[in-house]
Amino acid sequence: MAAHRRQFRQRLMFQQHRRPRQFKDRSNPLEDLEDDEVYDRFRFRPQTIMFILGLLPDLSRPTNRNHPLPPLLQLLLCLRYFATGAVHILIGDSLDISRSSAGRCIRAVAGHLANLARRFVVFPTNNDAASAKRDFSAIAGFPNVLGCVDCTHIRIIKPKDNEADFVNRKGYHSLNVQMCCDPKFIITSCVATWPGSVHDSRIFRQSALCAQFENGQHDGILLGDSGYPCKRFLMTPFLNPATAPEQRYNEALCRTRVLVEQTFGILKRRFLCLHHEMATEPPQAAVYVVACVVLHNIGIERGDVLSNQDGFLPPVNDDGVRFVGRNDGVIMRQHIVNNFF
Repeated sequence: MAAHRRQFRQRLMFQQHRRPRQFKDRSNPLEDLEDDEVYDRFRFRPQTIMFILGLLPDLSRPTNRNHPLPPLLQLLLCLRYFATGAVHILIGDSLDISRSSAGRCIRAVAGHLANLARRFVVFPTNNDAASAKRDFSAIAGFPNVLGCVDCTHIRIIKPKDNEADFVNRKGYHSLNVQMCCDPKFIITSCVATWPGSVHDSRIFRQSALCAQFENGQHDGILLGDSGYPCKRFLMTPFLNPATAPEQRYNEALCRTRVLVEQTFGILKRRFLCLHHEMATEPPQAAVYVVACVVLHNIGIERGDVLSNQDGFLPPVNDDGVRFVGRNDGVIMRQHIVNNFF
């Protein structure tokens, strides 16, 4: 009996001295941070974060267990992952969230952001097309340009299915992502579903952008590197320029087309998950890529961009496999050389 009384007294004393469980007010983790601190952590300033939150559907999840994660916190988890590329357990720890909850939030919010691509990833038409042509021409005098197209490799872990298809020519697993940009570094087209072993020219040939140009929906041309076929709407450089005009043509094309490589640098500098290896399967990695592209465009449109001191990541020259095949745009290319260079 004495032992039972002693244990009872010990439990009673423990209950009297135990601190009651406290839940942090997690509705707005930004309130204690300066704007620059918010930007360093999430790659956007508070006003833009709230704007992005307003674009998303209701993220609240009614539950009878504990306290549900506020929508703002769910968005911040996703932005934190995109900004750092860290594993989910570290992302969760940074905001006092469990690894499993962080993973669920990141996947859900990324899916909602990717669904905004139809609104924010749009190829220029009408007045926007005319403005793009003027701005591209001002760079190096290349006429009638609507965009610069190229592919970049996004590193992923070894996938479970069709593993060999995702090994690129450099020997690592990746997605080969095609993007097109305008003169302001806004991405106007994105195709993120192809494995790393697929050639750039095949991705373009089977893309909706190529079909639109072939059907005459756009009045202008694209600029690409020697990995693409030269077509009447896609200009590529001369491999061996024989005349001074052809050399000037090549120089103008390279000076203009470098914008898409700079766009890749800006995108991967802002969202380091695209620069590091993504530990997810290809379909989910493709969703993350498109979500980052949407956020990239939102940041530029709202003026919430990287400062000059952040700089670019060095452009990655993916021009390792030249296109071999029919070039039905040779006559158009020679016409441009004769009349503009």
